Amino acid sequence: MLAGNDPQPWKEFKEYLNSCFCIKDLGTLKYFLGIEVVRWPLGLFLCQRNYALEIVDECGLLGSKLVDFPIDENHKLALAKGQNPDDPSRQHRLVGRLIYLTITRPELCYAVCILSQFMQAQKEEHMDTARRVLRYIKATPGYGILLRSESNLQIHAYCDADWAACPLTRRSLTGYLVTLGGSPVSWQTKKQTTVSCSSAEVEYRSMAATTSEPVWLKSFL
Repeated sequence: MLAGNDPQPWKEFKEYLNSCFCIKDLGTLKYFLGIEVVRWPLGLFLCQRNYALEIVDECGLLGSKLVDFPIDENHKLALAKGQNPDDPSRQHRLVGRLIYLTITRPELCYAVCILSQFMQAQKEEHMDTARRVLRYIKATPGYGILLRSESNLQIHAYCDADWAACPLTRRSLTGYLVTLGGSPVSWQTKKQTTVSCSSAEVEYRSMAATTSEPVWLKSFL
């Protein structure tokens, strides 16, 4: 992919590449590695609609009931004691595909982060939660992110923390979202590396982890 404000360098670079590799110009970007690119007056809209529906169809849930949230608020997946799944590789593949879907779906990061923690000790409850995520995706296949064409290029960061989210290790979760000119450019949900003794401490750890991201983005820009 080539991007820029001046078409002349594109032309020269494409001619150079063509002399080296004999390339073909496919025109304006519309689809790349499962990501659909739609040009609006407001900017570029990125989504993975076909990829999302592909995952739902592969799991046989196209006719399933829809849900409004990808995961229960008070889940106890760390304490699950159900049966082991017959084919663990199915859940491995599903979670891997969901991780790729978070490229344009920040709201799935928390649910996917939780599911990723149980790859070595899966239970049926974990597979049920993964199916719930798919039912949510089926209800919202066209969700994505908008990269605005006009913005002030200011960086803003938002973070939150879930104190002692893991009932086994008592470690907390950090989640953050960084925007550039109102467009989301970086997001993550991750378990903290140390145990915090209070909810205030976990919030400070979350802010410290989040601050490093816009600092890096500022130096990068």
